[in-house]
This record gives sequence, C-alpha cells and structure tokens, in this order.
Amino acid sequence: MARGSSRGPGSSPRRPASSRPTSRARVTRATRGGGPASPSRASEIAAASWRGRLTAARSNRRTLRRIALGAVALFLVVLVAPTLRAYVQQKSDISAMRDRVASQKVTVEELQAEQARWEDPAYVEQQARTRLKFVKVGEKSYTVLDPQVRQPTGAIAHSTEVPGPWYDTVWSSMKAADVPANRR
Repeated sequence: MARGSSRGPGSSPRRPASSRPTSRARVTRATRGGGPASPSRASEIAAASWRGRLTAARSNRRTLRRIALGAVALFLVVLVAPTLRAYVQQKSDISAMRDRVASQKVTVEELQAEQARWEDPAYVEQQARTRLKFVKVGEKSYTVLDPQVRQPTGAIAHSTEVPGPWYDTVWSSMKAADVPANRR
C-alpha cells in the first residue's frame, strides 16, 4: 500500500495541493513573532516542529502500548489469581490430610498391637483379674479401699482434735470466711 494513498478509518482526507501552505507561508507563520525571516531559520523551525510532532506521536504510541501492556497484565493477574489461590489452598489441604493419615496409621498400629495382646490367654487372664476383680476357684480376693491415709488440709481441719458441737463448726467457718485471703 502506498504511503500517501488511503489512510485508515477516522483519518481526514488529504487536502488538494492548491490549499496546502507553501514553504514561504510556513516561514511567515513561523516568524510572525517578529524579526527578519531567513530561509535557514525557517527550515530550522520547520524541522523542529516536525521533530516535535514526531516525538509527540512516538510518545503517544509508547503511552498506548504501556496502557495496553498494563491492561493485559491486569487481565492475566485477575485470571490467574483465583487459580493460584485454589492451588495453594489445595496444597495445604493435601498436607493436612497427609498429617492426618500419618497419625491415623500410628493409631491403627497401636490398636493392632493391642489386639495381638488380647489374643494371648495370659494377658486376658491378667486383665480379668485387675479390671473385673475375677479370681480362680479357691482364691480369696481382697480389695483395699483407701491405700493411703490422707491428712486433712485447710484452715478449719488443721487440728486432730475431736470436733465440738455442730454450731461451733459453723461459727468457726464463718470467722474463717471473714478473714481476707492475704491474712490467712
């Protein structure tokens, strides 16, 4: 496609050659501010104007490219973020399940060991004697109810004397209740 031929949509058609400003008209426009117009000065001004437009066009293209790249990056982040979050969540779920399976394996091994012990008749007999208080024919069973004698503790029961009447006990407990905790 030729450079000067049809342009894309939205571009204005080219002006006819008779309505285009000539270099002399450009010079006069560029030098309207005053002062003598020299052809070299006019060409410098025209070149600077052209470079300015070219730089502005390049700058606009760069800006548009950066905006487009940013939009694509944002789209990818929005698209990938939920998937990545689900991936991380599933990884942590898998790790938790592996830990749970490992602890359950330990429990299963313990239960299998206990089951193997229960298959031994000597272990069954021992458990029956201790748990259920079973005895063989002709044996006598003794049960100790309180193997250790406990000493009473507290402010009221610190003495080993025989308590008096009930109302003395109530009165002494009321007195002990009125005393603050730090003075006891």
